[in-house]
Amino acid sequence: MAKKIGELLIQEGLVNAEQLNRALDEQRHSGERIGAALVKQGIIDENTLSEFIARQYNCPQVSLSRISVEKAIAGLIPLDIMHKYQTVPFGLMGNTLHVAMADPGNLFIIDDLRFLTRKNIQIHVAADSTLKLVIGNFLAEQTPEDDDNDSLDDLLGAIKDEVEVDLSQVAEEVDLSRLEDAAGQAPVVKLVNLILMDAIRKHASDIHVEPYERLMRIRFRIDGVLYEVMRPPIQLKNAIISRLKILSRLDIAERRLPQDGRIKLKAKGKEMDFRVSILPTLFGEKVVLRLLDKSNLQLDMTKLGFEELQYKNFRDAIYLPYGMVLVTGPTGSGKTTTLYSALSDLNRVGQNISTAEDPIEFNLVGINQVQMHESIGLTFAAALRAFLRQDPDILMVGEIRDFETAEIAVKAALTGHMVLSTLHTNDAPSTINRLLNMGVEAFLVASAVNLVVAQRLVRKVCSVCKTVEEVTAETLLDLGLTDEELGTFTCYHGTGCSACNDTGYRGRIALYEVMPLYDQIRELVLMGASAAEIKKESIRLGMTTLRQAGINKLKDGVTTVEEVIRSSAKD
Repeated sequence: MAKKIGELLIQEGLVNAEQLNRALDEQRHSGERIGAALVKQGIIDENTLSEFIARQYNCPQVSLSRISVEKAIAGLIPLDIMHKYQTVPFGLMGNTLHVAMADPGNLFIIDDLRFLTRKNIQIHVAADSTLKLVIGNFLAEQTPEDDDNDSLDDLLGAIKDEVEVDLSQVAEEVDLSRLEDAAGQAPVVKLVNLILMDAIRKHASDIHVEPYERLMRIRFRIDGVLYEVMRPPIQLKNAIISRLKILSRLDIAERRLPQDGRIKLKAKGKEMDFRVSILPTLFGEKVVLRLLDKSNLQLDMTKLGFEELQYKNFRDAIYLPYGMVLVTGPTGSGKTTTLYSALSDLNRVGQNISTAEDPIEFNLVGINQVQMHESIGLTFAAALRAFLRQDPDILMVGEIRDFETAEIAVKAALTGHMVLSTLHTNDAPSTINRLLNMGVEAFLVASAVNLVVAQRLVRKVCSVCKTVEEVTAETLLDLGLTDEELGTFTCYHGTGCSACNDTGYRGRIALYEVMPLYDQIRELVLMGASAAEIKKESIRLGMTTLRQAGINKLKDGVTTVEEVIRSSAKD
């Protein structure tokens, strides 16, 4: 049928043979309908295509963006079926259900809907994008705030009473239609809803759904540390994972390859994004959801954890007309937040700012953000080359991973552009050697780099249950304090309370090591000095190391001795 529509489009003069062949090639790779492939490639307008299909099948056309779909009508078709078939019911007259879909030629879908609803089906043609938008809105509303008042433990107990867990009967090969039914059942839907809401309530940054041979566990990462929160019955493993896939608009039939998706929902009056990663493991698919709460994104640089001199050096560096500022640290150390804060501060009408990110975590108004797609050749290096033809002022590269990206970034910094980027190194001085090891010439590094920032995140002591902690002089001396500093401040720790989920910590703050490339440092780089030599000279020039930054936070009563030891190495 797809080919027939293509031929008719040619007869109508809406596309030519070359365009149709190009779209057919795209269709063979993506598996989508020929019409969607034509729209995706910009060959035909989506509204024009809908009008043509409506004429072809003698069906009325409907614009879902102009009508309000009532929940009672939409509820006549289960949401997972709406998502699977990309169809939306929007009207009921007598025993006739009016349904919008993009492909009225699929008679099997119409028969399924007729059998499912026990009603006559009147098909209307709608644009693909509006169908996806409406279904996406209904998916987002599947996590109702009403569930927030329910107890996760109570629901799990009720489900365990209903499900007889017999490990000998747990089947790995599950019929797809049965799997869809299980994922749409009320207990599973409510359980997944409550897991998502509980993670939001506890301020978790990640949710881990992990299947093993004889158990399944759910863990939340709160303030950088993973905590186990529940163990659902192993028999619900496939249903829970499939439910998460349906919410993420992923293929529930594909269980052998990694998949990435997104869940959008409204909770407590604010929009939440969950970035979803599916990974096939030995005993099933592991799901990790990263919570992206834009309302919690800290874009005020003065509140990130910079000390006064560090903040001045960092802000001076990003406001230079050209050069490179690098932020380093391990995964999950807050590098993206620091860069977003810098970009937010730099964001002015008179500046053209472009970013290359993988992935884009938050949308920043006024900044041109580009998502990387290595599978089609859109790498950081390719994006950087394209940016340089876009009349840029400020560029942000998500990560410098190879020589090609490093070389283009350095050259951009030397030709009148401000370049912000990240690297994975242990501290600020070793960043210079990392660039040299990538193959960038020493004179280019010395000329291009203005400042390097290394950072770590430490947990803050809960202000509600904060109490004085007795720490031995030996421990403090081993931490890096001097004899003169002993007894000049008080150490604290949290005893655990409901406000901090009995952890003793609530929230995190960054430790920074800010290294400006003064002339003395540039000379050391040109001479091929080691990281240790660069570090020694930087400290002499006033640089605060990560350990010293941690000690300063300890003196201020913000964090604990354990957190300083965990997050920084002794100088």
